Amino acid sequence: MIMIEVSHLVKEFKIPVQKKGRFAAVRNLFSSEHTIKRAVDDITFSVDDGEIVGFIGKNGAGKSTTIKMLSGILQPTSGNVTVDGIKPFEQRMENAKQIGVVFGQKTQLWWDVPLIESYRLLKEIYKIEDGTYRKNLDRYIPMLDLEEVINKPVRQMSLGQRVKADICAALLHDPKILFLDEPTIGVDVVSKKYLHDFISEINREKGTTVLLTTHDMGDIEKLCSRVVVIDSGHLMYDGDLESMVQKFGVIRSLMIEFDEPVGDFQVENAKLTRSEGNRKWFSFHRSEATPMELIRSIGDKYPVHDIEIIEPDIEEIVRKLYESK
Repeated sequence: MIMIEVSHLVKEFKIPVQKKGRFAAVRNLFSSEHTIKRAVDDITFSVDDGEIVGFIGKNGAGKSTTIKMLSGILQPTSGNVTVDGIKPFEQRMENAKQIGVVFGQKTQLWWDVPLIESYRLLKEIYKIEDGTYRKNLDRYIPMLDLEEVINKPVRQMSLGQRVKADICAALLHDPKILFLDEPTIGVDVVSKKYLHDFISEINREKGTTVLLTTHDMGDIEKLCSRVVVIDSGHLMYDGDLESMVQKFGVIRSLMIEFDEPVGDFQVENAKLTRSEGNRKWFSFHRSEATPMELIRSIGDKYPVHDIEIIEPDIEEIVRKLYESK
């Protein structure tokens, strides 16, 4: 079942042309001159019920603009968007009931009141039944390690605590879909681990569909099996993460630790890239050799103590994808 469907989506913004020279400020007030900035340019994709999809791209690529159209904040210039059969901008109230949204740099929580009071207010806003509210709160607070801050004002929380609290708030009303826009930006390693585990668990347990925009490729590796890559408003790639790695991450590495130091040597279909103590690193093309072939070839000549296969970094793969266009 398709949960999110985007077809030939376009979003344009009018940018006023700033006058220069004498009385420029006054002339700008009365000028209707403008240029058109196309932030999202004819993109088409869909997300199935229960999928976790990474929506990635450089700054200014159009990711957040797309999320805002999916959540009903912005109206598309043209094209069609449906979220579980609902047109977000035309049916904003109905759409709000079925989605949860977290913007990493903004909060939906009330800054000066204790966290629990924000949750009670959201309970009334979303008209959440008492049983559902209590069950979700009892489940999510320990999962996100929020016990110590539940009675603290939001302004006294760390960034990691605040993001976890925001994600909890976004899920209190049991939305079918969760939009996460840069949720881990600036968040510490421990909080990221809690967030990764929590999102995975909610997806497995409740089948929540998740669309995640991020610059942190660790988020993509931990959570997503599929990625959509966008650049300057254009769709560049839509497919599973493994296929993208296979296509653009063709160079792999093999680290071999020997029982004793050995001199530098060459191996067929591989290149020695680094030598340090008893360890050597070799790079190889995934279509020309397998790790086992290299290990067997080297192990026949030298006593091997340990090995490590190093896959290409996701950030490097995305960079190569951009360079290929």
